[in-house]
Amino acid sequence: MNPLSSPLLTDLYQLTMLQAYYEQEMTQTAVFELFVRKLPPGRDFLVAAGLEQALELLEQLRFGAEELDWIERSRLFRPGFAARLAGWRFTGDVHAMPEGTLFFPDEPILRVTAPMPEAQLVETRLLNLVHFQTVVASKAARIRLAARGKGLIDFGLRRAHGAEAGLLAARAAFLAGFDGTATALAAPRFGIPVFGTMAHSFVQAHDSEAAAFAHFAAAFPDNAVLLVDTYDTVEGARRAAATPGRLKGVRLDSGDLDDLSRKVRRVLDEAGHRGAIIFASGNLDEARVAALVDAGAPIDSFGVGTSLTTSADAPYLDAVYKLQEYAGLPRRKRSTGKATWPGRKQVWRSYGAGARFARDVVSVEGDAQPGEPLLVPAMRAGRRLALPGLTEARARCLRELERLPAPAVEISPALRALADAVDRAAL
Repeated sequence: MNPLSSPLLTDLYQLTMLQAYYEQEMTQTAVFELFVRKLPPGRDFLVAAGLEQALELLEQLRFGAEELDWIERSRLFRPGFAARLAGWRFTGDVHAMPEGTLFFPDEPILRVTAPMPEAQLVETRLLNLVHFQTVVASKAARIRLAARGKGLIDFGLRRAHGAEAGLLAARAAFLAGFDGTATALAAPRFGIPVFGTMAHSFVQAHDSEAAAFAHFAAAFPDNAVLLVDTYDTVEGARRAAATPGRLKGVRLDSGDLDDLSRKVRRVLDEAGHRGAIIFASGNLDEARVAALVDAGAPIDSFGVGTSLTTSADAPYLDAVYKLQEYAGLPRRKRSTGKATWPGRKQVWRSYGAGARFARDVVSVEGDAQPGEPLLVPAMRAGRRLALPGLTEARARCLRELERLPAPAVEISPALRALADAVDRAAL
């Protein structure tokens, strides 16, 4: 059993509800929508990400022999429930915003239409996949804006909350405009460019810094980026500049990066290495990157790790997956502070001068509004449709970042009227 693709990687209540639905033969069509209720502090937009992994999950999800055996042995369910699950497949439809789309609160970014037992069971893992990559992509987009064209590399695997998180964070960061990652598996898995330099331990393992640099440059004659701050940064830059062969660049990982980058730039230029890059890392986030760029620090690229992969200042979103229609009737949750807009919805986006965002309208699906409809078919009858790949999603995100600031978001009169009608019917 692969834990990451197992249908048991879910909340137990998805399975208990599933048994109850089957017992009552509640298998009519349900419509669920995934959306974010509100933005976290310091955010004025989010980036849709994770759709590819969500569709892959839906297409491949099956109960295997090990899962069915556990269900029978657990004594949590009635006899016969496991047999009912043996043929479980997702046969529904999915509409979604394309990855890389900027979106805002109350806008559905994914809609599942399927028999109730199918649509309900997938809730937890869909949220898990879409939420995490959306969190990281939204953080990465902020860093991309702060860097103003400077290079950006994801350095976050070692601080990620698990291996899957680290790999998917590399994908989400690239989608939102990062140039590559230090996570090697992201290259064969997603086609993302990978980058790496050296660790302080490599320098410390040698009898001298000069010997370490010479050894590394000999091993990588066309791609030597030398880490110069193990001992004294400026002296390290002088030793790097004196290293035989072509010097691609140096990396700074500590200290006053603004001051040190200026000193190191002078050392490199005076030694004839005007084309050598300066790469900076070390507890960076969008605020520090913006400050360095605004100050004119001669840094060509930044490696961002912990703050990116954990989205340290906003590590989660108020993301939910809610029932909006069942058996042909609109449904609405009315809990205080958590009320939903009922029915199948669409988001229409209009643009103003310079193709910048002007207005988003959220309405019922059939209430056509001016602008571009953002939710598009992504899966039909349990099979994925042809969608843009990661490179195209990245290009879409970069285009959308140029269209900021955020648009006005409106709930249409038709949707408000539907909510009122659902409320009256529930009285």
